[in-house]
Amino acid sequence: MKKTSTRLADGRELIYYDSRDDTVRDAVDRRPLDRTVTTSEVRRDPLLGDAVAIASHRQGRTYHPPADECPLCPSEGDRLSEIPDSSYDVAVFENRFPSLAGDSGRCEVVCFTSDHDASFADLTEEQAGLVLEAWTDRTAELSHLPSVEQVFCFENRGAEIGVTLGHPHGQIYAYPFTTPRTALMLRSLAAHKEGTGGENLFDAVLERELAGERIVLETDHWVAFVPYAAHWPYEVHLYPRRRVPDLLGLDEAARTEFPKVYLELLRRFDRIFGEGESRTPYISAWHQAPFGTLEEFDGVVRDDFALHLELFTIRRTSGKLKFLAGSESGMSVFINDVPPEAAAQRLREVASS
Repeated sequence: MKKTSTRLADGRELIYYDSRDDTVRDAVDRRPLDRTVTTSEVRRDPLLGDAVAIASHRQGRTYHPPADECPLCPSEGDRLSEIPDSSYDVAVFENRFPSLAGDSGRCEVVCFTSDHDASFADLTEEQAGLVLEAWTDRTAELSHLPSVEQVFCFENRGAEIGVTLGHPHGQIYAYPFTTPRTALMLRSLAAHKEGTGGENLFDAVLERELAGERIVLETDHWVAFVPYAAHWPYEVHLYPRRRVPDLLGLDEAARTEFPKVYLELLRRFDRIFGEGESRTPYISAWHQAPFGTLEEFDGVVRDDFALHLELFTIRRTSGKLKFLAGSESGMSVFINDVPPEAAAQRLREVASS
């Protein structure tokens, strides 16, 4: 992999990740852009203790542009985009309309391919491996920023999810705090460790799932399963067999095997609802240990956390979505219409030949 870092016209960082070591990236951003001005502010909810990012500048972000005006496609002739070069393998740049900025963190866009009409599931294993390298590199780089405590790599796919740019891409949020969802995991981890005399909760969960009926697929280095208490109609958790706290901890064998496993999961998601249905909308989210102190979580050290990916769709059956209504949105109590065991069986049935 070759990494080339440059700057866009308004000063934002752009990084190319290329498969070939001899690739030259010297294209200049020719757009007359002013410096990006953001109004991001993180506020704490005094009752819930969680955080809300107030970012009014995002009201003006690009919204469903036509394909020939896509800002994530390579620049071509007089059509200039966020990517000045005429082609790219994987590109990462600072979001022009970030939810988090400055002392409040950082937001980046990850372009998986220059092919506007593709999806992550269409990538080759080599290309998917390059994306993994980009996620890992950005996690390492962002963790060194003084304002960053946790790095979150994720992809939203599909208009039903709220995606406003059709080009295959994901995002990276670098938070200045430990996110509420991760804090819940760490509290459960601490309580289990104390209550069992040192047993790791992530290890216990994986061991239980391996002995059960919700396994979707397993390989030498990865295990994918529908969790016992799945929140979403079709939800898969992907764990490396060897517990590591973040993407940087994956060994070469797990890295090599990941593209094949992940692409298989994505392709199965696209087959859940049968022929004739549009591509399945989903959210794919990497959970990594925070880089800040864990003192508030008694007895927990960073290596106790288990890196894992959570992949889920809001589609509950053909043509119908799962909406977060009163119980979910008002009380954070999910109601799942699809039994996890049935979801796992369906995801096994649609395995590619």
